[in-house]
Amino acid sequence: MQIALTLVSPDPDAASLAVATLTPALAGAHARVKEPRILGLGAVDLLVEAEAIGPVRAAAEAALAAWPIDVCVQPWNGRRKRLLIADMDSTIIGCECIDELADFAGVKDQVSAITERAMRGELDFEAALRERVAMLKGLPLADLQRAYDERVRLNPGARTLVRTMTANGAKAFLVSGGFNFFTSRVAQAAGFQANRANTLVEAGDLLAGTVGEPILGREAKLAALREEAATLGLDMSATLAIGDGANDLAMIEAAGLGVAYRAKPIVAAQADAKIDHADLTALLHFQGYRADEFVTD
Repeated sequence: MQIALTLVSPDPDAASLAVATLTPALAGAHARVKEPRILGLGAVDLLVEAEAIGPVRAAAEAALAAWPIDVCVQPWNGRRKRLLIADMDSTIIGCECIDELADFAGVKDQVSAITERAMRGELDFEAALRERVAMLKGLPLADLQRAYDERVRLNPGARTLVRTMTANGAKAFLVSGGFNFFTSRVAQAAGFQANRANTLVEAGDLLAGTVGEPILGREAKLAALREEAATLGLDMSATLAIGDGANDLAMIEAAGLGVAYRAKPIVAAQADAKIDHADLTALLHFQGYRADEFVTD
């Protein structure tokens, strides 16, 4: 079968140099490498002929474990996905919004500790969310906009990722276990066409300390992926999901290409590919896009 093996690195020379290391490693896995194709600075695509993906992925990851390179191994055909489902906190943006709200409420240490454990899969997500939101009771609603303005920033490559995929006919959906106050704004900033998240209950001009039910968590993210794929008439192989925490794992496992971004170990271990070094435009290179095809305006 024909397999795409894509290498992406923030080091402009690393991916190209790594090909010399990779070729003999793949030969040991009974895989034959054809001519490398440069996708952009620090990004190389290899067409590999082999009987199965598993041995190719294992050989590539082992050979390049010490290199600052993100590796994606997948079938050559069908790489350009028609649906992107992305987590928001610590994936599309560089923070956890609930932790930033907790900072304004003076309880960041307590809330952040729970967030970390929940994202590692050590706590029930829904119960952990209710516990953290309860600590925000009495926070002025004005602090939500303040948190967005002062703390929320798109991660490098996020806008280019979304705009390039949508310009090429894909649907981009932001789905979060966080709050729709933030997803609506982040979706607009990055170019997502739809967003879904939880609702913070208000009491006048303050937070009530509760979250709207039912809570959007792991299963709801998976449902969003399946529902949107069905609406678009897509096979799951045409979908791409990315996230970092345990509540993203179900959608990452179900998507045609599931990617872990700077992820917790439980997620990184199950994803088809990881982005630990490059920015989010690595997802475009994984799909075979060249840098000169990126939509950057």
